[in-house]
Amino acid sequence: MKLMKFLLRYFPPGLALEYTQGGDIKTKMIDLLDLSAECLTGSYDRTCKVWDIDSGTELLTLEGHKNVVYTVSFNNPISDKIVTGSFDKTAKIWCSRTGHCTTTMRGHNAEVVVAKFSPIYTKIATGSLDMTSRIFDITTGEELGILRGHTAEIIALHFNNDGNQIITGSFDGTVSIWDTRILTRVCVLIGHRSELSNCIYNFDCSLIASSSMDKTAKVWDTKMNSCLVTFRGHDDEVLDLTFDNNGKKLATASSDTTARVWDVSTNFKQLALMKGHREEVSKVCFSPNSQHLLTSSLDRTSKLWSLENGCCIQTLDGHTDDVFSCAFSYNGDTIITASKDNTCMIWR
Repeated sequence: MKLMKFLLRYFPPGLALEYTQGGDIKTKMIDLLDLSAECLTGSYDRTCKVWDIDSGTELLTLEGHKNVVYTVSFNNPISDKIVTGSFDKTAKIWCSRTGHCTTTMRGHNAEVVVAKFSPIYTKIATGSLDMTSRIFDITTGEELGILRGHTAEIIALHFNNDGNQIITGSFDGTVSIWDTRILTRVCVLIGHRSELSNCIYNFDCSLIASSSMDKTAKVWDTKMNSCLVTFRGHDDEVLDLTFDNNGKKLATASSDTTARVWDVSTNFKQLALMKGHREEVSKVCFSPNSQHLLTSSLDRTSKLWSLENGCCIQTLDGHTDDVFSCAFSYNGDTIITASKDNTCMIWR
């Protein structure tokens, strides 16, 4: 065995060891923390709830927003704070132990659809349908700056690992890269021909992936700010995408009822095609060990797929309306699905 690379994974906190054995390149993930099994849900009932995954028990209900709670997030991996973004044009910070609202952030002129903690936990970034992103101080709620430049609604936002940059994806078809220290846009990634549905970093922020209603996904190099590859193959809008924990695979979900997995480390080929849903695939999620893919669909089901052969291992059937989100627990032994039937289900 020969060690090739030693990498740090921000969340879930862990180490990645890339090595060769018998001529094959392998990766070993080592988790650093035993994280608590809690999840967040936001709802059209104007609340956010904190749940215990092991028991399914409701731990807290966060009340205070005056409209839909659309986006929710912990300050991982500490998880002592929660941020919520709402259609009431505000974002709020809450204590995850008591449920007390500590800060309300105002300034947007339209719905807040994304809100994220910075990696160093001193700032919050929000994205809104008012075409702006805003940076706030966590403690005071003071607005530190406005990021203007998009010409349509912002629908995705992510910090890089050190918090010095964020990316925003917009219905204007572009990804913007911003320097959070000087509150300035440093680059625009142009190439899609229609609205974006998502944009994300891989785990070491060397790549950005974007998905679009133009039926494609693109992978961008963050050093050169150039497009490395355009993935074509879907017959309809690409609605979601995600990297695996090693940053070597990209999964895409589409209105064409399929999900696809692509290589992003060597030849950029399609690795698997997941066919079996009867309606559009709304969400894709890799298992922590990158051996399986989870999908959710408007056909009221989620499916678990083998990445080795693209076959469906199990259909999670039980919801009575569209399933719009799905996720694995940190150790991969539990699945959570969320539906328009006003329920979340826990599967083991």
